[in-house]
Amino acid sequence: MTKSIFVALALAGAALSAYPATAQDALAVRAISGTRLDLSATGTATRVPDLAIISAGVETRSATATGAIADNAARMERVRAALKRAGIADKDIQTSSINLNPDYAYVNNQPPRLTGYRASNNVSVKFRDIRNTGRILDALVAEGANQINGPSLTIDKPEAALDEARIKAIATGRARADLYARALGMRVVRLLSVSEGGGYSPRPPMPMVMMARSEAADAKTSIDPGTQDLEVTLAMSFELQ
Repeated sequence: MTKSIFVALALAGAALSAYPATAQDALAVRAISGTRLDLSATGTATRVPDLAIISAGVETRSATATGAIADNAARMERVRAALKRAGIADKDIQTSSINLNPDYAYVNNQPPRLTGYRASNNVSVKFRDIRNTGRILDALVAEGANQINGPSLTIDKPEAALDEARIKAIATGRARADLYARALGMRVVRLLSVSEGGGYSPRPPMPMVMMARSEAADAKTSIDPGTQDLEVTLAMSFELQ
């Protein structure tokens, strides 16, 4: 048994000596002589959303499946044409769903009776000019769109805002580490590690879209972008002495 332990220790020592100098240095850096403090810190950057994503589409009903699909396709072409006239690029229009389902009438103590078919076609549209989104939606409704959902308001290019949030998170983490150190009668010696969680967390804005239409002829849909907070959370470790 003693001989086996000796052999195992010898092999472990040989394996450690086989590491390059940089790996051994890294192991030495991780060794601390004081107290390790682990904490998380969040930084926030506020921006006005510049991109609205809205689902728009058409639902049609007919006595036959062929009729429902044909009517739907014709009305959907008008909706797509309205989007093109409004200057929406092809890359910003994406089909999200196409459905065809039978409709049944249900009467007590009788088998379901087929009454027709229901077809729907929806596209996801990116509006890069939020100010004109409401006007375009009204135009889509005028061309036959009867299904509109959204908006999802977001930042088109969030990296600059995220970098701002990262800097704030680091400052918050360092200040918090100093606070803990003072409370413990110690001081922060060094930062040991920093890691960022997966992705970022945008705080959704308040609902902005007003899709209810009054009977007044001049009723218009309006969308207010408001503001949106982008958050980055870091895990940080410090050495206190």
